[in-house]
Amino acid sequence: MFYSIKELVNQANSRFNGNIAELMISTEIELTGRSRQEILCIMSKNLEVMKTSVINGLTESKSLSGLTGGDAVKLDKYMQTGQSLSDTSILSAVRNAMAVNELNAKMGLICATPTAGSAGCLPAVLSTAIDKLHLSEKEQLDFLFTAGAFGLVIGNNASISGAEGGCQAEVGSASAMSAAALVKAAGGSAKQASQAVAFVIKNMLGLICDPVAGLVEVPCVKRNALGASFALVAADMALAGIQSQIPVDEVIGAMYQVGSSLPTAFRETAEGGLATTPTARRLSQEIFNQ
Repeated sequence: MFYSIKELVNQANSRFNGNIAELMISTEIELTGRSRQEILCIMSKNLEVMKTSVINGLTESKSLSGLTGGDAVKLDKYMQTGQSLSDTSILSAVRNAMAVNELNAKMGLICATPTAGSAGCLPAVLSTAIDKLHLSEKEQLDFLFTAGAFGLVIGNNASISGAEGGCQAEVGSASAMSAAALVKAAGGSAKQASQAVAFVIKNMLGLICDPVAGLVEVPCVKRNALGASFALVAADMALAGIQSQIPVDEVIGAMYQVGSSLPTAFRETAEGGLATTPTARRLSQEIFNQ
C-alpha cells in the first residue's frame, strides 16, 4: 500500500519496473481480497461503460432540465469543418468529455471517475489516447489502473468531493488522474506522471463547486471539457521533462487546505458563484416550477 505520490513512484519503480498499473492491481488484491482475474474483470466492465458513454453522449437531445445537451455534437460538427484553431487531439478530448457529462445529465449510464460530476475527463482522455497511441485492450486497462492509483492518493490526502473541497477536488482530481495515466500510456516514467498531476492541480487550486439549480450540469459539463484539455497539455509538459518546483504531495496538501478553507457557499450548495447569478436564479425557478 502507498500513502503518498512519492511512495507510489518509489514502489512502482522498485517492485514493478515503473509499472504503476501493476502496483495498483497488487494494492487492490491486498485491500479487497479479490483475485487478479476478478479485479481485471471489474475494470474491463468499467472500461466498456466509459467507451460506450462517449458514443451514447454524442446526441443533440437535451437533459430533462433543458440546461445541457447538444454541445458535444456542435463541437464535433465544427471540427469537421477543418477550421478549428486547437489541435484535433485536444478538441476530441473536449468533445468526448462534454458527451459523457451530457449523457450523465440525461440519466444515461456513465462510470463515476472519480465522481459522476467529473465523469467526463477520464474517458475523454482515454478515448483520445486510444486513437492517438493505438492502445491495446491491456494498455487501456493499464491506463485506468494508473489513473486509479493517483486518484487513491488524492482521495486519501485531499478529497475527490465537491461538497468537501470544491470543484478542484472533482474535476481537478479527474483531470490530474487522466494526465498521469496519459503520460504512462505514452511511455513516460512514473516520476513524469507525478509531475503531470502537480501541473493540473496547481492550476485548478481554488476552483469552486457552484452548480446552477443544484444540478450536475452547469458549469459541470464544460468544466469537464476544459479539464480534459488540461490533462493533455499537462502530460505533454511532463513528457518534455518539465518539473514542478513544488513537490506533488505538497501540491495535494495545498489542495486539501484550500478546499477546507472554502466557504460553504462554494462547496456544492448552489449558494454562491455562478449558481447565484440573476440568470441562474431565473433558470432554477423555471426548472422547479415546471
